[in-house]
Amino acid sequence: MESTVVRCAEGHEFSTSTFPMQQLGSERIGPGRLLRCPRCARLRQAVPVKGAVRH
Repeated sequence: MESTVVRCAEGHEFSTSTFPMQQLGSERIGPGRLLRCPRCARLRQAVPVKGAVRH
């Protein structure tokens, strides 16, 4: 299973096995997704970390 390294709005980096891509018609809504951060235990806007190693 492939994981994606993401950064929450508080700056915490973590990996997630799913990072759903939302679309509205033929265009994407944006790079951020609402995920629960394991460090601050809150739902936060998270974006993929560029250049991070994926497993």
